[in-house]
Parts: sequence; structure tokens; C-alpha cells
Amino acid sequence: MSTTADPLAALGALPGVAESVESVRKAVDRVYGHRIMRRRSNAVTSEAALRAARGSAALSGADWALEEVRRRTDFGTDDDARVMGAALRLTAEAGQLLSIWRQSPLRVLARLHLVAAASDEGRVGRPRQAGEAVDEPLIELPLPDAREVSGRLDGLADLIIAGSSAPALVTAAVVHGELLALRPFTSHNGLVARAAERIVLIGSGLDPKAVCPAEVGHAEQGRAEYLAALEGYVSGTPESMAAWIAHCGRAVEFGVRESTAVCEALQRGAA
Repeated sequence: MSTTADPLAALGALPGVAESVESVRKAVDRVYGHRIMRRRSNAVTSEAALRAARGSAALSGADWALEEVRRRTDFGTDDDARVMGAALRLTAEAGQLLSIWRQSPLRVLARLHLVAAASDEGRVGRPRQAGEAVDEPLIELPLPDAREVSGRLDGLADLIIAGSSAPALVTAAVVHGELLALRPFTSHNGLVARAAERIVLIGSGLDPKAVCPAEVGHAEQGRAEYLAALEGYVSGTPESMAAWIAHCGRAVEFGVRESTAVCEALQRGAA
């Protein structure tokens, strides 16, 4: 990232990023203008949350059909079920942490890991320490050491607390990408990173009713494209950083499309 006083804003000025930001803004405006959103926004929000959890879990290896997610009540029977349960818990928890995020993002990240892991083990709810292994088999990028993780987490927190003139999409993409690059916890980093992105998009005011689930879009673009875009983010080149932001923008737009379909289905049911 840039070393300017507002590095997030500097990323927003990269070629192509403004176009991604504008495209996302127009898409979000369209779904918020749907007539169903004026009368049944709570129903759209609930459905978007379910689909967000399903999408995030799919990227972490638990690729279930949506109806299976609706049907199941036991999320502790096997590895895939535990991943899905963690994704559902995180999606629900994200909305409770919005007021804390801007003041204490590291506290929020710790809480997200606690919720995902659903364990009181000593390694849960804190950044990993030297020598601790990371269980994140689907991300094969080089793993930063604990000292680098600590420094970059502090830097990320400072950026969030200081605030930025950057568009919400840029901030959300950087938070998401940085957490995936660092994998600061011993497990559940992908789920936590996507939940943090969700918090930024909602808390920024871009998607205050949480009806534009980026998790859906990340999953729909496919794991291979997701990981390729992440590899570009890690490379740190301006072109690759812009491509990662654009990837995250497309994810939001796919989420908008999903919720627009939900709105249309609700409208048909009410007709």
C-alpha cells in the first residue's frame, strides 16, 4: 500500500478503481430503489444473510446447496457442517459489531475469531504467535511470520481508526485482502476476512440494510478466480491491487443481483 497520509485514498485513485466504485454505487442504488425494499426490507436482509453465509462457507470448502443450509439444524457433526455453522454465526454477529469497528477493529477481529471457532482454547481470539500453525488449507500463499502479522494488523487498525476519504469498496477490499494475506489466526481466517469486509460495507453506509452480500459474489466468481485475485493483491503492484478491488466490486454487484432476485420473488408472492 501507498505510504501517503491516506493510503486508502491513494488506492482509490488507481486506474480503473473509480469505474468499479461507480458501478457498485449504481448497482446498490438500484436494489435499494426496489419497491419491495420500502415494505419488506427485513425479509430481504434475512435472506441476504443466509445466502452470504452460504457463499462464505463455500469459499472455505463447505459448498452446500441453499436449501440444505435452510434444512439443517445440526452444524457440529462434521468438518463441512462446522464450517457452515461458523459462517452462519459470523454473519449474524457482524451486525452487532458495527459500532465497535471504527474505534477498536482489532477487538472486533478477535471477537469474530471467537465466534467462528466456538472454542475457549488459548489460541482462539488472538493473533497467532511464533511457531503456531495455521489451518487454512485452501490458501497456499506464503505465510507471514507472527512479527509481521502483528505490525501489519496494527497498521490496518490505525488506518481504520484514523478514517479515510476512500470509497467504502476500497476500504472493504483492503481489509478483506490484508486479512487473507496475513491469516492472523490459527484457523477460520477466510471466514473472518469476509465477515470483516461485510462490516465495512454495512458500517460505511454503502449497504446499511445488509442486502448486497459480497460473499455471494465471491463464491459465484469461483474459488480459482478468488485466489488468483488475492495473489495479485499480495503482489502489491498497482495493477494487481486495482484488479483485487475490481474483483471485490464485482462480488458486491453479484450480491445485488441475488437480492434483486429475492425482491422480485417477494413481489410475485405479494401480487
